[in-house]
Amino acid sequence: MYRADTSEGTLRSVPGATRSPQRYHYQLSRRSLGRRRARTLVAMRTQRQVVDYSLQKRALLREVYAGRVGTYEVCDASPYLKNAARFHGEATDSRCPVCRRENLTHVHYIYGDELKQTAGQARSRAELPVLAMTFREFQVYVVEVCRGCGWNHLVEQFLLGWAELDEPSGTSGTAGRRRREVAE
Repeated sequence: MYRADTSEGTLRSVPGATRSPQRYHYQLSRRSLGRRRARTLVAMRTQRQVVDYSLQKRALLREVYAGRVGTYEVCDASPYLKNAARFHGEATDSRCPVCRRENLTHVHYIYGDELKQTAGQARSRAELPVLAMTFREFQVYVVEVCRGCGWNHLVEQFLLGWAELDEPSGTSGTAGRRRREVAE
């Protein structure tokens, strides 16, 4: 089920419609539309091939809550991961699902052939748009970490980079390149 985002605009009724909630039309004012464009990150425009691991996390937590998997098996964050969460992590509002004492921290790890010696490093979310405009393509892995108990789990992974920006519309990445090579 989808619902309209009402954070930047106003809800106005469609002329001639009844006053039921299903008949409202969402309109953005020019001023709020300008603000939305200014706040849009370049990284979000180039983010692609997103893989979400929330179902896998839910299944693992179900096993932990049922007692089939011990907390020592899932709360095994390395000291390097905890330090990356401390210095490069992004604090979230969600509590740790295991200890329920501390908020989780998201850590963004980057990997790619073009990155050379910086591959495998943790980066802050603010650095990702700059890197996306600098490098052609790299993989980002987002890991959630509880600095208290050591819970850690892969949240999502996605590709960033300017490779998608130079491709003609309708083709993407290597698949588009292969189609053009076969056609020639």
